[in-house]
Amino acid sequence: MADIVLLDGGMGQELIARSGDAPTPLWSTQVMIDHPGLVRQVHADYFAAGATVATTNTYAIHHDRLVKFGLDDRFAALHAQALAEAQAARKAHGVGRIAGSLGPLVASYRPETHPPHAEAVAKYAEIAGLLAPGVDLLLAETVASLPHARAVLEGALTAGKPVWLSVTLDDENGTRLRSGEAVADLAAIASGGASAILANCSAPEAMAAALEVFAEFGLPYGAYANGFQQITKEFLKDSPTVDALSARPEMTPARYADFVLRWVDMGATIIGGCCETTPAHIAEIARRLTAAGHRIV
Repeated sequence: MADIVLLDGGMGQELIARSGDAPTPLWSTQVMIDHPGLVRQVHADYFAAGATVATTNTYAIHHDRLVKFGLDDRFAALHAQALAEAQAARKAHGVGRIAGSLGPLVASYRPETHPPHAEAVAKYAEIAGLLAPGVDLLLAETVASLPHARAVLEGALTAGKPVWLSVTLDDENGTRLRSGEAVADLAAIASGGASAILANCSAPEAMAAALEVFAEFGLPYGAYANGFQQITKEFLKDSPTVDALSARPEMTPARYADFVLRWVDMGATIIGGCCETTPAHIAEIARRLTAAGHRIV
């Protein structure tokens, strides 16, 4: 049996659901502004469900997004608030790690919008520097292309914390990134300092193909999938809102846990959930892992 790191599940969609507010292009950042303390409650529920890592609500806190709404002067303060809410939940729970989330610059799933390398590295390094004093590791999420992977890894490594590199896949071909580039070509990039290689925010069905490739990298690996029906054309426009995406009603905690246990059987040791997964999904995974004799660490 294996030692398994159990990540938390979706944050942004969970915040939208709990707040009852209409989604905005600022997504989970807007909810954090309007409902202080709600992020801490979500973290607390994931810890109670069995997660051993809380991922900070910093995925969407980027200058390019804040500038559009006249909020860029709150860039550092919003990162500090997200850190504080994760830390408060961990303190109340008594144990656990905190992963500092570095989301994509400009837009998710759109590698063509990623800034030039030097600009991107500097922006990721700035965020990593803000997060590093309060986290155990940095989690580069929803990385959609090889240039994106190079830039976020280089920028994040400047903060002196372990960096887990997590890529988003073509939903119909898990051997390809959203950019169409081969997952196998990540090996040379990941070897430049990543402490783990993951796939996230892709269909559960795409993950197994990527895990087979990751197994050759010589790093701990894993996956945390989303529960979206598909990434729509509306969501791929500028300044989208998450109501352009629909959940898969069949992706119940039990159904999702079926996928996750298969990934564990394939050697994955870092697993969890992404958008449209909930504390109930994480609780079911924890129950199934324990029943199978695995140790959640």
